[in-house]
Amino acid sequence: MSIILLLVVCRMQAQTLHVNASTGSDTANGKVETPIATLQRAVELAKTFKTGESVTIKVAPGLYTLRDQVVIDKRNTDEAWLTIEAATMPDDADWKPAQMPVIQSISANNNKTQFQHAVGFLIAADHVRIRGLKFIGNGNPEVQYYYPVSRKDSTLTGLDVSQCYFIGERNSAPIQGSIWAHGAGVHVDHCIFYGTKNALLLFAAIRDFSLKNSVIAGAYESAVWFGTFHEPFVFENNIVANSEYLWLRAEKTYPKYKFKNCLFTGMQHEMGYYGQNGAAPAEKNAHSEEHVGRSGKLLLSEVATNGLPRDYLNPLPNSAGKELNAGIFKK
Repeated sequence: MSIILLLVVCRMQAQTLHVNASTGSDTANGKVETPIATLQRAVELAKTFKTGESVTIKVAPGLYTLRDQVVIDKRNTDEAWLTIEAATMPDDADWKPAQMPVIQSISANNNKTQFQHAVGFLIAADHVRIRGLKFIGNGNPEVQYYYPVSRKDSTLTGLDVSQCYFIGERNSAPIQGSIWAHGAGVHVDHCIFYGTKNALLLFAAIRDFSLKNSVIAGAYESAVWFGTFHEPFVFENNIVANSEYLWLRAEKTYPKYKFKNCLFTGMQHEMGYYGQNGAAPAEKNAHSEEHVGRSGKLLLSEVATNGLPRDYLNPLPNSAGKELNAGIFKK
């Protein structure tokens, strides 16, 4: 009996690796006093731990530049085996914007799946969580399509993205799609997508999907591209504003989505198709809505002469949709 208990305890053991772009070294062991310098090395070390051990990579404030895609490809059946998260999260009492780790790819095209493009984090394993990071666009002039978080394998499950920023600038550091993920169990909450061409691209084998308490502003193609899906489908307490399309789906399909407690405002179009001739408004739809508003203007807390406000890119107190609790903070 004691041997069985020991095996269970060992299997439940958790490991923590610390990363610090300023003070770390990739020859270090990742302990809090001897952090690793790069996310690439931290993920390599995480993959050396035994199957069944959950691993958390704690990311200190700083700028983390990716010169290639970071591949997370260890198969592990345990839920949430790998978590990559900020050392200080947005709801912590001492958090401020400068403490949010910034992830920027400067890579040339590094992935050939379907077409040449660049990826930041390539998720090739089940049960991965990403929390409290800020992703900005890829400024490499060789790159036309950049995806900060991508999962190509439609047999995978479990990808949670929480309290993250995805900020693109179409003229200098664009983001084609913030999260491009096939497969099951994609859960996104309390994220802000600002100025990205698309926020979510989800096409193949979609099931158990949720997007909650998030803001998508200024998507200049669509907030979401979505393929054939299976229940459950949760889209609640979100704000989508000032975007070309709210939603794009395959031609001649009429899925029964349900949008609940949302604000859609300042849209050029809402539901649309994407076919051989590009995007076009859908002539009919089968989705349902519950408490979805379309009046009012999204007002965001933005940088002004006094610098970066603590609540930047979150809805201001007088903004439409403020009551939805959409934004980077959970509390």
